[in-house]
Amino acid sequence: MELPVDDRHQGRLTKDGIRIHDPSDFAGMRTAGDLAARILDAIAVEVFPGQTTAAIDDVITRMVEEAGATSATIGYKGYQHASCISVNHVVCHGIPGAKVLKDGDILNIDVTVIVDGWFGDSSRMYVAGKLSRKAERLIQITHDALFKGIEAVRPGNTFGDIGVAIQSYVEGNRMSVVRDFCGHGLGRVFHAPPNVLHYGRAGTGAILEEGMFFTIEPMVNLGRPETKVLADDWTAVTRDKSLSAQFEHSVGVTADGCEIFTLSPGGRFHPTWGG
Repeated sequence: MELPVDDRHQGRLTKDGIRIHDPSDFAGMRTAGDLAARILDAIAVEVFPGQTTAAIDDVITRMVEEAGATSATIGYKGYQHASCISVNHVVCHGIPGAKVLKDGDILNIDVTVIVDGWFGDSSRMYVAGKLSRKAERLIQITHDALFKGIEAVRPGNTFGDIGVAIQSYVEGNRMSVVRDFCGHGLGRVFHAPPNVLHYGRAGTGAILEEGMFFTIEPMVNLGRPETKVLADDWTAVTRDKSLSAQFEHSVGVTADGCEIFTLSPGGRFHPTWGG
């Protein structure tokens, strides 16, 4: 899902084609990221056994419209929904539809909004009904892996440092990191350089600089890492039908670390926040 960088937006590009944003640009990303996070907070009450993924997406569509924002995904390469909703062994890009959630289903809901030209992109896990022990552990490892990656974000480190932090933690817990999908640069565009891999080697890849904006969004499988895309050309599933989980934040590199633009205002980023 790569798009060319919008060259109408001024700012320096690194030799790797990564845009370096001005300090004033952080405010726009905070606003867009906050809206995405508030929508994901509010949608939690819509996830329950018997609910359809289409009904969840309808609520998200309405919330985006009521906020005076624009959905980045409606119309993107023909996609017609304000969210991707990926259930159980769906890794990412699940299309909302008539599927009815069952007790114990886990699902990732991914929302990207545009506010005043800035893109806010985030996803998190939810559970319909009672969470099984194996799903709970998968979700926890995936959640913690994201933050292991975020901890590696600071000027002078490399994108390989982010990837190895995630990969070593996940594989140390006997799970696997999906390699077919990755994080991406964003700002006034949906997708831009760099590709943010969730695996790798320390000290490799582009060097992080203050002003870079990108997502970190590890997808973790209970089984093997291989995926396949279904005939709809969107839905990616685990080849071995094992459960998959994903968490995503949008971040900006600061002088001494990073700022997370998509933090949950209500502290609801983890699905067991109310339990």
